[in-house]
Amino acid sequence: MEAYAKALLYAIPFFVLLLSMEIGYGFFVKNQKHRLMDSVSSISAGLTNIIKDSLGLAVIVISYPFLESHLALVTVEATWLVWGIAFLTLDFAGYWNHRLSHRVNIFWNQHVIHHSSEEFNLACALRQPVSNLIGYFSLFLIPAAIFGVPSVVIAVLAPIHLFAQFWYHTQHIGKMGWVEYVLVTPSQHRVHHAINPEYIDKNLGQILCIWDRMFGTFQEELKEVPPQYGVLKPVATWNPFRINFQHFWRLSQDAWHTRKLWDKCRIWFMPTGWRPLDVQEKYPVTIINDVYRFNKYRPVASNLLKGYAVFQLSVVLLLMMFMFFNYSEIGFNGLLLYGGFLFFSIYGYTALMDRDKYALGLETFRAALGIGIVLYSGDWFGINTLVPSAALAVLAYLVLTVVGAVYFTYLEKHIGLDSSKG
Repeated sequence: MEAYAKALLYAIPFFVLLLSMEIGYGFFVKNQKHRLMDSVSSISAGLTNIIKDSLGLAVIVISYPFLESHLALVTVEATWLVWGIAFLTLDFAGYWNHRLSHRVNIFWNQHVIHHSSEEFNLACALRQPVSNLIGYFSLFLIPAAIFGVPSVVIAVLAPIHLFAQFWYHTQHIGKMGWVEYVLVTPSQHRVHHAINPEYIDKNLGQILCIWDRMFGTFQEELKEVPPQYGVLKPVATWNPFRINFQHFWRLSQDAWHTRKLWDKCRIWFMPTGWRPLDVQEKYPVTIINDVYRFNKYRPVASNLLKGYAVFQLSVVLLLMMFMFFNYSEIGFNGLLLYGGFLFFSIYGYTALMDRDKYALGLETFRAALGIGIVLYSGDWFGINTLVPSAALAVLAYLVLTVVGAVYFTYLEKHIGLDSSKG
């Protein structure tokens, strides 16, 4: 986990740079594909996923090293040929894992957040799950384990394979000629994220598009069918935690309400979107029928609230980077406390973005927790050794967040009502 945290110290600035370039290009050509609150929500979702992974908050059903040690029929060296075979195996496994996430109710829960943005841009790529608490991906790598592909090869390739899926989440790159027949491109991935009937559950490949062409899930982007983005059951929130578990909550409610025991059991493993008939009739759910005419989630937000959301996101990002920088010194128990604090922070300010009244309580609790840590230890997890008196800045930030929560929960709302009367 420490090696992963250290790697993120280099990877995150790179992602931020690419995001900034895309936003800047959008302004330059007067074709902006980002909406501020949506992008803040997307980046926040990425932070929750990174924090979870860096703390190892998942139960691994079975690891690849275990499979390799028990299933390998031969032992091979890490030659270039082996690296190539490992990459193909990883991409093939990724295709089927992705396909499973789109086709089975329970698995859709951990993937829905990636599709939840009603925009399509590089920030959207960062919408990764915090709900994938059970690690089973290694099961798709059994063929690699049988042929003795070294675990170190998989360990190196896996993050590279993941990061290589970032670049094609953009609308600023058109079709790419012959490349369209080999690699997943922005055009193909726009189709994948679209909710148009022609595009649903298509282009499931991750790096190579050959699997989609082989298994009948390929769809070209059509000029006459401009992609529309989001999910057919709109999430209607900026809060990544609510998005992560919203589908699971719906499944739980349906399993509870349906009368048939068989439906209570099978709902989890039925095709995505399947619901028992008795539940469909009694508890209808709003679904987008016309993808070209639906109201995107855009709650009222002043420029001040937008600026405050960016400020909160920036501070949380800096605090997370410090956690990675000081990972070993903080220690396991400290990391769990730190991670919990960051989770509360992200939940709090995204709830405020949604204008949820309970955001004030969350922000107050989070601030009290943070202030208690500083007063008890006289420091903020060792930050004073890096920047003298930096813990005081953390204290000031925590107090400011409570003031901000009070203002945006009560005062700004009242000012808005008063001005509308005039």
